[in-house]
Amino acid sequence: MEKKKRWQVPHTYVIVMAFVIFMALLTYVVPGGEYARVYDAAADRELVDPNSFTYVGNQPVTLMQFLVSITQGMQQAGDVIFFVFIIGGAMEILNATGAINRSVASLSGKKYMQKAFVPIFALIFAIGGATFGVSDEIVIFAPIGITIAHALGYDALVGLATIALGAAVGFNAGFFNPFSTSIAQTIAELPIYSGLEYRLIIFAAMFLVTVWYIERYARRIKGKPENSYVANCPCETEKGDFNVAEIGHATGRDKLILLILFGGIGVMVYGVFNLGWYIDEMSGVFIAVGILAGFVGGMGPSKIAQVFVDGAASLTFGALVTGFAKAIVIVMEDGLIMDTIIHALGGIVTALPTSLAVLGMYLIQIVINFFIPSSTGQAAVVMPIMIPLADIANITRQTAVLAFQFGDGFSNSIIPTSSVLMSYLAVSRIPYEKWVKFIWPLMLIWIGMGAVFLIIANLMQYGPF
Repeated sequence: MEKKKRWQVPHTYVIVMAFVIFMALLTYVVPGGEYARVYDAAADRELVDPNSFTYVGNQPVTLMQFLVSITQGMQQAGDVIFFVFIIGGAMEILNATGAINRSVASLSGKKYMQKAFVPIFALIFAIGGATFGVSDEIVIFAPIGITIAHALGYDALVGLATIALGAAVGFNAGFFNPFSTSIAQTIAELPIYSGLEYRLIIFAAMFLVTVWYIERYARRIKGKPENSYVANCPCETEKGDFNVAEIGHATGRDKLILLILFGGIGVMVYGVFNLGWYIDEMSGVFIAVGILAGFVGGMGPSKIAQVFVDGAASLTFGALVTGFAKAIVIVMEDGLIMDTIIHALGGIVTALPTSLAVLGMYLIQIVINFFIPSSTGQAAVVMPIMIPLADIANITRQTAVLAFQFGDGFSNSIIPTSSVLMSYLAVSRIPYEKWVKFIWPLMLIWIGMGAVFLIIANLMQYGPF
C-alpha cells in the first residue's frame, strides 16, 4: 500500500487567496461601519474621530468586486511591485559584473566574520531600524547579506534574517523611530521620544534574544545543508558554487562598482529623510546604479538590458504576491468592515479589568496590524481611538504607545499583508511558507517578551503620563 502523503503547507498564493476569500465572506455577516475622518492641519494627516463611529448596515462584496480586488491590489501596490522588479534587475547587473562575489570572497576570508557575521550585521541594521525606521530598505540589502551568508557556509535564511530581523528589533524598540514612535507619541500628546531609557532596555533584550535565535539555526545548518529549511528552494539550488580560492580577491574595478552601489544607497537614504523621496525616487536611483555598474564592469548596453530583464523576471513570483496581499485590505474596505472590526476590538479593551486591559490593547493592536500593516497609517487610524481607551482604563499614554509599537512591529515580520515582508522575500527568493516555518517560534518569543515589558510598564506607570 502506498504511504499517505505528508501534509504540506499550501502554496503562498493559496494562503493569501484564502485570506481574501475569508474577508469577502465576512462582509456578508459583519455589518458595515465607519468612523469620521478629520484632517489635522498641525499634524498634517487625517485622523479618526473616536466618538464618530456609526453602523451603515451590511455591504457584501460582490463576486465581481472580489475578482477585481486582485487587479486593484496590483495597481495599488504597483510602486512596490515595480520596485521589486527594478531591484532584481539592478542587482542582477551587479552580480553579473562579479564585483559582489569577489568582494564577499575577500570579506569572508576575514577570521572575525566566521564568528561575528550575525551579531555585527544584525546590530548595524538594528540601529538603523531604531533611529531611521529602516524597513523598505531591507529589499536593497537582502541580496548582499545572503551572498555573504552563502560564502560563510550558511543558507539564505541566515543572511536575510540577520538583516531583516536585526532591522525589525530596532524598529520595534523604536527609541528614535521617526515613523511609529514619533507619530504615535505626537497623537498621544507625549513629548517626542520620551521614555527613552526603557526602550533602550527593550532594544538590548530583544537584540540578544534575536541574535541567539538566528545563530542557533545557523549552527544547526553549518556543514549540514540538508538541515536547511530552504534546501530545495531557488535561493539555494540556483545560487551557484562559491569557491573563495577560485573567485579571487576584489579588484580596483570591483571597489568602484561597490562605491557606486553604496553611494547610490547613501543618496537614497539622504533623499528619503531630507527630500521626501519614496519608492519612485529610490527606483530611479537604483536604475542609475545598475546602468553605471554595468558600464564600469565592462558590459555593453544590450548586455546590461538583457541581464536586467533576466533579474527582473526571476522575481516575478514574489513581486506579484504583494498585489494579491493588498487585495485583502481592498475587500475589507469595499465591504466597510475594517472600521467595524476596529470598533469592536476597542470595545474589548474597555470591558477588561485594568490589570489586563494593557494586554488586551496589545493583542488588539496585533490583530489590527494584519489589516493595516503601515505604521503611519495604523497610527493615524488607531491611536486616536486607543488613547481615550487608555485614559478610561487607567493605562498611561506612554504604555499605550508602547503597546502600539509592539503590536504594529512584531507581526510585520510574518503577516502576508505586509508588502515590505513580501518584497524582501521576493528579492531573496525565499517562499513565504518557508519563512513562516523559520520565524514562528521567534514570533512567539517576541510576543511573549512584549507582554512582559507591557506588564512592567503598566506596573511602574510608564510615563511621563
